[in-house]
Amino acid sequence: MSDFQITVIQTELLAPVVDFPLDQDTDVIKQLLADTRSSNTKRAYEKDLKDFFKYITGRLPDSNLVLEFLQLDQSHAVAVVLKYKSHLVNEKKLAEATVNRRLSAIKSLATMGRKLGYCSYTLEDIKGEKVEAYRDTTGIPAAEYARVIGLIDRTTVKGKRDYAILRLLWDNALRRSEVCNLNVGDFDAQAKTLRILGKGKGTQKVTIDLSFKTTEAITDWLIACGGATKLKAPLFTVLAYNGNGTRLGGEAIRRLIDELSKAAGITKKMSPHRVRHSSITTVLDKNNGNYRATQRFSRHKKTDTVIKYDDNRQKLQKEMTDILADLI
Repeated sequence: MSDFQITVIQTELLAPVVDFPLDQDTDVIKQLLADTRSSNTKRAYEKDLKDFFKYITGRLPDSNLVLEFLQLDQSHAVAVVLKYKSHLVNEKKLAEATVNRRLSAIKSLATMGRKLGYCSYTLEDIKGEKVEAYRDTTGIPAAEYARVIGLIDRTTVKGKRDYAILRLLWDNALRRSEVCNLNVGDFDAQAKTLRILGKGKGTQKVTIDLSFKTTEAITDWLIACGGATKLKAPLFTVLAYNGNGTRLGGEAIRRLIDELSKAAGITKKMSPHRVRHSSITTVLDKNNGNYRATQRFSRHKKTDTVIKYDDNRQKLQKEMTDILADLI
């Protein structure tokens, strides 16, 4: 082997295999939002960070202002965020969950700043407000929901769509985001299954079983709208002239439930999530409080959440109160 060949081989060995590009973008908020999957979380973070910087500095955030905040020392940064938290709690008197959401946005910004090398502090010492989740998990009985779903005119294309949606909300206790994200290809009529993008599952879909009635309802809708072969298309679409064929949004489903419930004479304020509450509570009634079966049905991560539903269903506190009252 010649000296020239040896030199060429050594040069190739020492040369970098890949030239990794360095992203010089200093817009940390932009990168935080790009790293967030949920569109709802993106909107909340963007709104909450604008509120934070507007209160603290009187200005809406830009890349330079955000970098100034991220380059504060630990004690200064904590003091600034605590001042904002006090404003939310004592002046604006926001609910605990709202306060925690806004603090979460700021903490996530600081975390992203540390990942990118712009920030050296942590805000983990700033504690959120205590929140009792699922304080009211009561819904409506099956008979009342039957009145709601009975108002749908199933002879129309819109009626077929709405009926399929309301069946999914009740029969499978789906969240409205789970309904909105469905594609035609997620539905298997022969197997009577549906693949859903569950809460907190990233892009991993899980398969759930459908009742015969729900399978039939979705099939009728797909035949009526002519979308049975468009596997990547949204399962539920807008039918109005403006936006016809686009994916149906969560607000449209909320309005649908609200309007039908009022028309059915339901006095409780109804929403897609209230229908979910109703389904889960009814399941607990029918399976005699079987937490494991109910958790599998509702897809809750924690059994404690199902227990909260059961406590509200049985009204155990009232039962104990009545026992004590009868003793004196």
